[in-house]
Amino acid sequence: MSHSTLRRFLLEGLDIRGAIVQLGDSWQQMQVDRDYQPTVAQLLGETAAVTALIAGQLKQPGRLTLQLRGNGPIQLLVMDCNEQLQIRGMARSNPVVLPAPIPELLGATQGGQLLMSLDLPNAQQPYQSFVPLVGDSIANIFEHYLEQSEQQASRLFTTAAPRGAACLFLQKMPGADQRDPDGWSRITQLASTVKPAELLDLDHETLLQRLFHEEIAAHGIRLFDPLPVVYHCPQDWDKVRNMIRGLGRDNADTILAEHGEILIRDDICNHSYRFTAEDVNFLFAAEPASTRH
Repeated sequence: MSHSTLRRFLLEGLDIRGAIVQLGDSWQQMQVDRDYQPTVAQLLGETAAVTALIAGQLKQPGRLTLQLRGNGPIQLLVMDCNEQLQIRGMARSNPVVLPAPIPELLGATQGGQLLMSLDLPNAQQPYQSFVPLVGDSIANIFEHYLEQSEQQASRLFTTAAPRGAACLFLQKMPGADQRDPDGWSRITQLASTVKPAELLDLDHETLLQRLFHEEIAAHGIRLFDPLPVVYHCPQDWDKVRNMIRGLGRDNADTILAEHGEILIRDDICNHSYRFTAEDVNFLFAAEPASTRH
């Protein structure tokens, strides 16, 4: 797996929709210089694949942020993706994280929460929802979230490795039981046989045929065009300069006196922005007089 794609499909005769997300290069770029523990990287990769899946359903420009927060060895998994499927994310954890049940790793029983935030251009503030972390896997946690928010039965199958992360999604549409009362049960049982290596490495058509070939022959499938998913975390010096201007000259000088420089960290993109006293002098000297503090 090298490219990163999202591909939707519809099992037409069964009224069951789905999607496959396979992240290759975008997931590899997200791990550069991070030194995540293997357990942390696994959960973050699975969260990345699910985030791309949910963001792929945005019908208008917007930015989706998913955060899994708790008081376990892994304190934070955060993913951010827009309607163009430009994704970024990070994890925060203890220096050493040993394999353990997911609820224990994420501190699910200690107030752990899944936060979904949707920022739309014309909205005065982001739409936010919180749900408890319910489930013993990343897939189960998001199944619970989707069933709560969309009121439709959903199944997710996720995996992640250093080379890639992937997710298979299935959702039962309102008319499914009228089409075939046993269809949802058959499809989810077939999907549950998927192996991690198949999710990561098989192309979309081969994977779907491997899992559902008899159902596809009997009921038909509609495959939509694949959409690229890209890692997008450019440096934004203008934004950081404006942040420092917003501090005002006196506050900036105080920080310089204490630390010898102003260091601003962008944790989600893993960028550092350093400003010396000379940089700060230039910054405020170049500022229009009317905007000085």
